[in-house]
Amino acid sequence: MKRVLVVAIAVAMMVSSWPVSAAGPAAGRPAGNATGAIRGTAMSSTGQMLANVTVPVRNLYTGQLAGSTTSNAVGGFNFAGLNPGSYIVEVVNHAGAIVGSSAVVTVTAGATAIVTVTAASAAGAQAGGAAAGSGVRTAVIITTIAAAAGIVAAIAIANNDSSPSR
Repeated sequence: MKRVLVVAIAVAMMVSSWPVSAAGPAAGRPAGNATGAIRGTAMSSTGQMLANVTVPVRNLYTGQLAGSTTSNAVGGFNFAGLNPGSYIVEVVNHAGAIVGSSAVVTVTAGATAIVTVTAASAAGAQAGGAAAGSGVRTAVIITTIAAAAGIVAAIAIANNDSSPSR
């Protein structure tokens, strides 16, 4: 029974890590339309367009920045040349704090994903404020730590050769 449990845990941990390797660039990907784009609008929770705010895009699985731009006069932004994968678009205030983030944006080759990023408030986006979207990085780190802990636990169970009667 222990071996079945160990195998089940190990398989679950491996399956949960597959999208991480799929998020990076693929070897042998054909040139041309191998990348995608994200186009969107930055706005406040009250519906105001956020002009001239920093808008970074982050790879969801690695947490690494894939690019950064500044929104235009009507809050618009555009990212081109992104490898297919899952991304989060953030809004950063002038103090450098993340004040909003999008839902997960899936980028596919040859397509443009459309997204609206909502910041906590227009004042918070322009000046300072609470980091409403900072939980994204925390979630990635916690997930990674939990996966590593699960693998370590599975290995510890698998190495237990003693019988219950000893």
